[in-house]
Amino acid sequence: MLRVLTLSTLFPDATRRNFGVFVERQTLGLAAHPDVELIAVAPLGLLPGPLRYLPGRSAQTTLPQRETWKGITVHRPRFTAWPLTGGRHHARELEGTLTATLDAIRENFPFDVIDASFFFPDGPAAVALGRRYGVPVSIKARGADIHHWGRGAATAAQIRVAGQGAAGLLAVSDAMKDDMIALGLPADRIAVHMTGVDQDRFVPVDRDRAKTLRGIHGPLVLSLGALIPRKGHDVVIEAVAALPGVSLLVAGAGPDRARLEALVARSGAADRIRLLGAVPHAEIPELIAAADIMALASSSEGLANAWVESLACGTPIVVTNAGGANEVVTSPDAGRVTIRTRLAFAAAISDLLANPPSQAATRATAARFTWEANTAALYAHLSGLVGERVQRPRDPATLTA
Repeated sequence: MLRVLTLSTLFPDATRRNFGVFVERQTLGLAAHPDVELIAVAPLGLLPGPLRYLPGRSAQTTLPQRETWKGITVHRPRFTAWPLTGGRHHARELEGTLTATLDAIRENFPFDVIDASFFFPDGPAAVALGRRYGVPVSIKARGADIHHWGRGAATAAQIRVAGQGAAGLLAVSDAMKDDMIALGLPADRIAVHMTGVDQDRFVPVDRDRAKTLRGIHGPLVLSLGALIPRKGHDVVIEAVAALPGVSLLVAGAGPDRARLEALVARSGAADRIRLLGAVPHAEIPELIAAADIMALASSSEGLANAWVESLACGTPIVVTNAGGANEVVTSPDAGRVTIRTRLAFAAAISDLLANPPSQAATRATAARFTWEANTAALYAHLSGLVGERVQRPRDPATLTA
């Protein structure tokens, strides 16, 4: 039996049910494997002292330290995320918090491997703790953890050292693997681990009926993701505003909302463009399936789950050449990859609306993305690291517990 300690700061909780749902789904899949026992640790980075009780910040302070979340045991230790430091101290603070938590867990659950499902600050802390317990560590890179933290003045070296110290590394796409190698991470330890999609939940629907239920008639574009500049919702808003008769729904919440609302008001297309705010995850599949196109103008990605979820719903995508976009859009049935400008997105959307693939043809392009394949690959990766560790003699000097 493989005993896995999954570590991820990117994991949902009662205050953020849409946060890190792809990490949650990967973890649930691994936990259901017949040869796996799993405990998850989902640390919460909180502001120091009284700042954590500011309006909009205090909800996480009330979360349980330990709970059963969808059938698995999840620990939620707190660590201090010091503001205005560029993340310099995050990994050290996390390691300090996790030491006591993992010491306690290990008394009854002698885990064989630490599976860090986000690179920063999880990765550096996991490698230090792997040495403490004499177990191998795997770190998965997903997107912003490499593209943001991996380039930060205060954190780039920490990521490089962690990557060099991990027994194994995972990347969500070939493009992400290339980015990791460019940062100085060891190529021979990086495996590409594709995401999955629930092929039973994300399915095509009667698109005209679904649009009518939302009061929309005519072509519909969806832009889905956090309202932050990196996601490029403004590019999509401006593109759709230039396309008469085309409607746009923007699903997501975030600090960019006021700016996007002002942009919609100035666009002259406020009657066709709506910001929906946060949408419950249970409602996402039908929302995606209602759209003729999903358009995401991200400046950076790893391999966005929203891309493959859209394809599974039979909805083609228009995306930038970010991360693994060309690994997903492998035929015209999947959509278009274009540059990150208003004119380019308007042209790509117009082309797809004029030459729409069938829902079945688009869905077929997502057939290779399954959670079953994701689980099998992750199990093989982690069990392989444990097997290699058993074959190598351990250095007693590295073991303190």
